[in-house]
Amino acid sequence: MSADLAIALPEIMLALYAMAALMGAVFTGKDQVAGLLTWLTGGVFVLLALWIGTGDGTHVAFAGSFVDDGFARFAKVTILLAAAAVLVMSQEYMARRGLLRFEYPILIALATVGMMVMVSAGDLITLYMGLELQSLALYVVAAIRRDSARSTEAGLKYFVLGALSSGLLLYGASLTYGYAGTTLFSGIIASTQDGVSLGLLFGLVFMLAGFAFKVSAAPFHMWTPDVYEGAPTPVTAFFATAPKVAAMGLFARVVFDAFGGVVGDWQQIVAFLSVASMFLGAVAAIGQKNIKRLMAYSSIAHMGFALMGLAAGTAFGVQAMLIYMAIYVTMNIGTFAFILSMEKDGVPVTDIAALNMYSRREPLKALAMLVLLFSLAGVPPMVGFFGKFYVLRAAYDGGLGWLAVAGVIASVIGAFYYLRIVYFMYFGEEREALDPAGSPVLWGFLMASAAMMVVGVINLFGIEPLAAAAAATLVN
Repeated sequence: MSADLAIALPEIMLALYAMAALMGAVFTGKDQVAGLLTWLTGGVFVLLALWIGTGDGTHVAFAGSFVDDGFARFAKVTILLAAAAVLVMSQEYMARRGLLRFEYPILIALATVGMMVMVSAGDLITLYMGLELQSLALYVVAAIRRDSARSTEAGLKYFVLGALSSGLLLYGASLTYGYAGTTLFSGIIASTQDGVSLGLLFGLVFMLAGFAFKVSAAPFHMWTPDVYEGAPTPVTAFFATAPKVAAMGLFARVVFDAFGGVVGDWQQIVAFLSVASMFLGAVAAIGQKNIKRLMAYSSIAHMGFALMGLAAGTAFGVQAMLIYMAIYVTMNIGTFAFILSMEKDGVPVTDIAALNMYSRREPLKALAMLVLLFSLAGVPPMVGFFGKFYVLRAAYDGGLGWLAVAGVIASVIGAFYYLRIVYFMYFGEEREALDPAGSPVLWGFLMASAAMMVVGVINLFGIEPLAAAAAATLVN
């Protein structure tokens, strides 16, 4: 038992920290300690990421229910660093608007525990437990601005549709258990060695529908634009980063660990989700004027590209997906640092027309945003291009040449709405100026993220071999 607990120690430590912080805040100054708690939680995330990153080998705990391998560690480090970055970025923004409550960093910490459990799940029950812990915390975070009808609506929509997706997932899991006779992924993959029964196939389809909701893949994307627009911008930044990595990690874990023997049966489903997401995200974003809604459709399209890597059904496909997600998170952190700094007389601005001739007033920030937008669009030689190149190559090598061609077409369509923002910043009609640069923290994240998109072309900061090693532990 002690060996099992040692394997799950990072999750246990973070859960204990969240509970201790909750008790400490309630019995002391409550919202007076919220700022300190936000920075402290960010620091805890970074320390945990460094600790997890030093791990090696594959360790299984609780009779196979919890797996600590290279794949889980890669995903956890990405999740923790993304969560830490968003927390640090959001502290000043939330404080100035009276939204920084002590519950905020604690809920983010609990959601992160859920995400860490999700990517280490080796059993359907563990999977569901992690998923619900993440989701329940995020429902509350989405509606944290209590005096705003928009924020409350976002939280309610997310809750209702999230409950529906959980129901689909649970129904699929119960069907899988009924036909496989076990909830362990190792037992499910053994039961598919002689082919997959119709009942098991139905279970897989229902579970994939539930996962598609969590990664906001079309046609299960309907909650994304409304929640991204209605939730406070730092919460939107969080939704667009860490939970996406966790959901994609869980998706990969289930299809390879539990159904890796029947790739042909789920490959076409994942390929369909990929195509639908890429084209819906690319086309629907064209008419958007609100930058948060635009980023929602952008995230749907990017999840389509990440799913393209999974659809390949190979170790290289998983490696490409992991590289893509790491690059996607970095780009999004920089982009949301810019969106958080968009203000007029201290009031947040989300209309992209407000960026007209922005380059004349803030040339350095406009240049950094241009780099990030080019990277999001996949324009070479930015790092975002290499993320897309990896997943396109994985799809082609996996015998899905048509999917790779569809990805290129969707990427070209999607480039339009990124380049439109660049056009506004450099060639638009002069408008009333936005407030000059505010938070040095946001400025730092924007510049660092943009610099990574340029400097990272040298060796992708060594992510490539790490992702390869992580994929090799999952696909064997």
